[in-house]
Amino acid sequence: MRENDLLDRVFNFGVRCLKLLRTFPNSSEYQIIKNQLGKASTSVGANYEEAQAGSSRKDFKNKVNISLKEARESDYWLRVLKAIDEAPNKELEDLIIESREIKNILASIIIKLNNAHCKITNPKLSLFTFAF
Repeated sequence: MRENDLLDRVFNFGVRCLKLLRTFPNSSEYQIIKNQLGKASTSVGANYEEAQAGSSRKDFKNKVNISLKEARESDYWLRVLKAIDEAPNKELEDLIIESREIKNILASIIIKLNNAHCKITNPKLSLFTFAF
């Protein structure tokens, strides 16, 4: 994966979730889900973006951890939508798959950081290279 691919991917994930939420009714049950999913899905990208300017390895790891938590929450709300939505929804299915892939990528970054197999290649920009 190229350096900015994940930045683009988490940004697009948040946007796609927001666009999906526009298609659901405004009933009270959907409003709860829309609010929660809207916040969680955009927070994935916002925190990962902020991680790129981390002042230290610890700061970077903390922001990626927050992104992972928000990705997990997004996956939960997407699954709730799937459970209560009676019509098949391809975009919803695709977003569930995307949320799981993003979770796996972010978890992999955390694991690599925890195993100290990560070195800072440019401390000013907080860019990391991972040894696989």
